[in-house]
Amino acid sequence: MSAEPVRVSSPICDVAVGESPLVVEPGAAAVHLEWTEPDAAVLVEGATRTRVRFVTEHGHPEVLVDGWHLDVAVESERRASLREKARRGAGTADHGGPTEVRAIIPGRVVSVSVAPGDEVVAGQQLLVVEAMKMQNELHAPRAGTVSSVAAGTGRTIEVGDLLLVLS
Repeated sequence: MSAEPVRVSSPICDVAVGESPLVVEPGAAAVHLEWTEPDAAVLVEGATRTRVRFVTEHGHPEVLVDGWHLDVAVESERRASLREKARRGAGTADHGGPTEVRAIIPGRVVSVSVAPGDEVVAGQQLLVVEAMKMQNELHAPRAGTVSSVAAGTGRTIEVGDLLLVLS
């Protein structure tokens, strides 16, 4: 088992209504699996014991919990956090409020095509990031006014870094 926390989520998990992915910390004693077969276990949570079977059908992982099939995604908690950090602001792209444009890949800013106060249209090039010797253009997710630019030419960026804000 990995020594890092793992996030288990399902497409039916709706964060908007308070449901959240399960984060499994290594060595957590309160909830654990007792393996009964290579693909089956009993999930022990206090006095509750639930039969769990792990299957891969149709090319994606599923968990069978007491007869219920659940599609799941399993990834390291660190990777999931970075992915979420990079997507922040994406949910507000259709609204009139500020939209943060964040780095989706690590790299170096090659050029910035806009300045604070510039009006942009959806799809307009905002800046270019070089990653792994390839240049990647970042485009405006919606029309608006550039209220701030946080990334300058030559700056090294990481996943999730704020690049600019549209208002």
